[in-house]
Amino acid sequence: MVNLMKDSAIQWIENIPQDWNTIKIGSIYSERRTKVNDVDYPPLSVTKRGVLPQLENVAKSDDSENRKLVKTNDFVINSRSDRKGSCGISSLDGSVSLINTVLIPKLNMNNVFYNFVFKSEQFSDEFYKWGHGIVADLWTTKWSDMKNIYVPYPPVQTQKKIADYLDDKCRKIDQAIEGQKKIIEKLKEYKQSVITEAVTKGLDPNVPMKDSGVEWIGQIPEHWEIKRFKFIADRFYKGTGITKEEVFEDGDIPCVRYGEIYSKYNNSFDECFSRTYLEKIPKPQYFSYGDLLFAGTGELVEEIGKNIVYLGNEKCLAGGDIIVVKHSFNPFFLNYALNSNSAIVQKSINKSKLKVVHISAPEIKNILVALPAREEQEKIANHLNEVSQKINLSIKQKEETIEKLTEYKKSLIYECVTGKKEIV
Repeated sequence: MVNLMKDSAIQWIENIPQDWNTIKIGSIYSERRTKVNDVDYPPLSVTKRGVLPQLENVAKSDDSENRKLVKTNDFVINSRSDRKGSCGISSLDGSVSLINTVLIPKLNMNNVFYNFVFKSEQFSDEFYKWGHGIVADLWTTKWSDMKNIYVPYPPVQTQKKIADYLDDKCRKIDQAIEGQKKIIEKLKEYKQSVITEAVTKGLDPNVPMKDSGVEWIGQIPEHWEIKRFKFIADRFYKGTGITKEEVFEDGDIPCVRYGEIYSKYNNSFDECFSRTYLEKIPKPQYFSYGDLLFAGTGELVEEIGKNIVYLGNEKCLAGGDIIVVKHSFNPFFLNYALNSNSAIVQKSINKSKLKVVHISAPEIKNILVALPAREEQEKIANHLNEVSQKINLSIKQKEETIEKLTEYKKSLIYECVTGKKEIV
């Protein structure tokens, strides 16, 4: 039998079952404001995955002597809008930075049920509407406001029933998502191994081989050469800085910013994601068909210097921290070769594991590449394009499955914690 519904009078909640009520958060939680240090109380991180022990390489956001106490079973939420969805029940005693709100559950509620309430997208949006601040994406919602937000309040036994149901369902969904992610990683590893094998060994398994003299490359076909990239390329030059504020949807010229090389592009592209106005860039640097673009800055040592190849016909601008390389070789082959495992190892040599890693044009120039004749470059490139297309399609399908599972989980949580889905 479907629950009879009534208007909750709260916009983000909408309709709720007849036997449910709404309640202010301040009626089911009280704030914990005890100040402690992170020596006596180990530092914790408040993330989208919940409250976790703080990683050693995470910078502390405030004075180690001025933190908030967290006790086991406390609910903790990050009050800043740029950390939307970062919250959870702590399974540990510890301390968190002052930007977090620490809440003690009262007796008239089920903490796990409200953990799901607070993780719903609709509540997150409502929570940050109550915030204050100067910058739109850095609102802070304090306890003085949070305690007045209304949330669903079903009977306590119903709260537990829903919490148990969502615990089970969300665990299964998370396991399915994790399974898809593992398959994606294996596909990426396989693709990388195929690329590396092809650009260092060629396509003919019976061809005579010789020692390349390079540890990371190993044996290569007898008729291939080993060359430094600077003797292959015609020109190296850096892009000009294009800030986030200088990107416009209706800009008169396409552009690429260095961070987009990691976040927006795979191996090749023929259209830019961003545009700017030429008049706003005082010293524009252009790139054209076949040029390679290297990211000069990154967060991970193993990703530093990622390169992509431009295959479009429109004149485009390169942003700051991008190294553009012009050449006269097969653009597909060269891009694959510079993204192979042997090239990645060379790019990461002597790079310390800092938060931000840099690579310079001279370092890129010195990368050693195994080079066949132009005709063989084309055959290898065509083969890798075909293989990559199939693997990329499989990866895309897995990513779409993850997206569907994620959206299902979001809708399931909201429907359950607002009583729109009846739990039998």
